[in-house]
Amino acid sequence: RTVYCKREKIADLVPVDIPINLAIAAAWKIASQPSNAIPVYNCTSGSINPIRWGQLETMGMASIRKYPMENVVWYPGGSYKESATINKICQVTLHSLPAYLMDTMAYMMGKKPVMIRVVEKMHKAQKAIEYFATNEWAWSTDNVEKLNMELTEVDKQIFNFDMSALSWPDFIEDYIKGTRQFVFKEDLATLGEARRHAHKMFWIEACLQVLLFIAFCKLLVWLLC
Repeated sequence: RTVYCKREKIADLVPVDIPINLAIAAAWKIASQPSNAIPVYNCTSGSINPIRWGQLETMGMASIRKYPMENVVWYPGGSYKESATINKICQVTLHSLPAYLMDTMAYMMGKKPVMIRVVEKMHKAQKAIEYFATNEWAWSTDNVEKLNMELTEVDKQIFNFDMSALSWPDFIEDYIKGTRQFVFKEDLATLGEARRHAHKMFWIEACLQVLLFIAFCKLLVWLLC
């Protein structure tokens, strides 16, 4: 529900097959045209086909709502936070407290509590990328572009590492859909039911927000009176 990052910073994402193809092409170049110089190939997207964290937030949320997971306990939502303090507060209120509540209910029902452990792992993973999500770097891709020009048209198709041709909206959508199907092992045939469930959770969340707002207003009036 919350991530600390700077929306205007370039995310510099690269699909995993791109550096693999580039490594193969670079190996061919070095083997077929040996040189005493040590070439450096920076496999990045920032200077060729940049995507900013703010764009990733918008595209990612749209795709997650288009391809929701089965039996979600909360409607897909949340936002990036550009303040570390606000993000920490949101982590406690939107992640940790609900996790403790759900694990308490699970314990009372005789089930194994797991949500606190899941949230702690999630926070640890988020902390690992914070430095990269709040900074950006400029990399030279001259050697990569020169190497790509040396390939034949057939090799360019087989060992494609041209980031300029990548459509980020299509990639993000395929990424979310692939995660659902291959990581979470959820059949695409269940997508209709998952969307109906997510729609139901949207209205449950909206009603809960209204009730909480009313309760807050009544508490405020009681305190002031």
